[in-house]
Amino acid sequence: MIERIETGIAPSSAPINDAVRSGKHVWLVAIAEDPVSGEIVEGGIEVQARRCIENLEIAAKAAGGSLRNLVMVQIFLTDSADAAGMNAVYREFFTEQPYPVRATVVVKELLAKGLKIEMTATAVLD
Repeated sequence: MIERIETGIAPSSAPINDAVRSGKHVWLVAIAEDPVSGEIVEGGIEVQARRCIENLEIAAKAAGGSLRNLVMVQIFLTDSADAAGMNAVYREFFTEQPYPVRATVVVKELLAKGLKIEMTATAVLD
């Protein structure tokens, strides 16, 4: 059984959820959107990466967990040159081992105009 998690983040007009749970497993997705307005935040990769991770954190908390519960993170960047800035921000949030398993992929573009980064994650709750 799959349960939708209400995150409080501005809903998308697309048929998607920010988080769903099945048992102790939670799947999350985050983009660099203001959680109230739903608008893409302006700024460089550091600003967008921070907002993305903060949105993952909001969704993880709504599911009853935290970033420490993440076991895997997938990051989609539109420019490989943004990897260093994204990693600098990522290190601010993920400071202790074990880190989540992570894959970073460079893509041609993301759906929202101005979006430089998108993240998906899997969490296992205690």
